[in-house]
Amino acid sequence: MTREEVQRFVGNGEGQFIEFKLRAPEPPRLAKEVIAFANSGGGRVFIGVDDDGTIVGVKDSAEEEFALQEALSMYCRPKMRWTSERVQITSKRDVIVVTVKSSPKKPHFLVTNPRDGSGPAYVRVQDKSIEASPESVMLMRAEHLEDGVQFEFGQTELLLMRYLEQYSKVTVSGFAQIANLTSRKAGKILVTLTRANILDQYREDRGDYYMISFKE
Repeated sequence: MTREEVQRFVGNGEGQFIEFKLRAPEPPRLAKEVIAFANSGGGRVFIGVDDDGTIVGVKDSAEEEFALQEALSMYCRPKMRWTSERVQITSKRDVIVVTVKSSPKKPHFLVTNPRDGSGPAYVRVQDKSIEASPESVMLMRAEHLEDGVQFEFGQTELLLMRYLEQYSKVTVSGFAQIANLTSRKAGKILVTLTRANILDQYREDRGDYYMISFKE
């Protein structure tokens, strides 16, 4: 990537596929951003760019890249593919561009408990990396399944469709309330119907919601 290409990307501001970091943050924070991109269609992290889009660069690129490698080695589960490159901005400063593709091994998780490697998954929603809901994790795992989804369309599902015809969208907690279900059961039903292309899932930083799918 050239300096001009960096300027063009940065000029569009942070968003679904772009994140700025003035320098490599604490390892878990950096890993969280990369995990979110890997779980959400890919993206780029520009290290050496301020939040307002000012391209500052970093003085010690080798140190920043070492911090990057350590963060992604220690805090990401399972491991993911990513690349980084240095783009010279001045004679003494570089921008480090971390490129992450949508991962075929998702969901990826941020390791917060080193003893057992457990921790939350993250997804990208607009310009934020947020913790993935249990339903988002289930849907990501289902992408690896080769068998089609089978379910019985009963009274609970009929109640849901009637509700969506009237109110257009529903959350897990909302569905659980109207159908008198636990959140876990409501989430499983919404995931099943999403996998069957009957519903579409939409993510917001305040939570997921579901709408009737109009895919052919």
